[in-house]
Amino acid sequence: MSTGVIIALIVIVAVVVVVAAALLLRARRPQGGRSLQRRFGPEYDRTLARHDGDAKAAERDLAERVRRHGSLETRPLEPAAREQYAARWTAAQERFVDSPRDAVAEADQLLAELAGDRGFPDGGRYEEQLEALSVHHAHHVHGYRRVHRFAQADTVGAPENGAGTEEMREAMIEARALFEDLVSTTGHRAGIGAKTEQPQTGTKSATDTRAVEGASAPAHTDRTAAGGRSNLSWAFNRRHAKGS
Repeated sequence: MSTGVIIALIVIVAVVVVVAAALLLRARRPQGGRSLQRRFGPEYDRTLARHDGDAKAAERDLAERVRRHGSLETRPLEPAAREQYAARWTAAQERFVDSPRDAVAEADQLLAELAGDRGFPDGGRYEEQLEALSVHHAHHVHGYRRVHRFAQADTVGAPENGAGTEEMREAMIEARALFEDLVSTTGHRAGIGAKTEQPQTGTKSATDTRAVEGASAPAHTDRTAAGGRSNLSWAFNRRHAKGS
């Protein structure tokens, strides 16, 4: 082998080593703004707003969440546990018709327990649990934040009008997406074949029966051909919730 060939091989090896080192350093470098925006979606915008538009502060916040919780490995749920959680969620939805605030409190407790069972920090460490969930379920975590806020609100000063009930209804609907993420076997949001039906607010008339869809049948989760996602009935079914 000639000297020129040997030198060329040495140069090629050196270039490969340098490129590999650069790629390794880039992978270990904290995620930049665009990467964080893609990962966190609407949670990026909410964090930016909490930092009064300071992008660097918001990105430091989000990057720290990734550092702390990015390597978290979730635990699968046993089929019986999925059945129980599905039944509890359906019961909470049905309870919303007569007692929106109690239903929201039950949803808050249920999500805390479910997240803990999946391997996230337990519900007793709400802020830490929420941060971890925001890393792995960024697009749906805000629903949990909303129901928790209502559940922890002072009932004396809480809204008593239709707008308050409407906000709680929207929080329940938004929180359901995270519930489906956590209860599904794949760890991603469950696919619902039918269109989600949302409850209407207002006062029930004396003749308005509460025939909630699915109330007479036990809640369940069905494995589908598309990866074992859950199929959960939406129990509000165009009924009127009483004011809280």
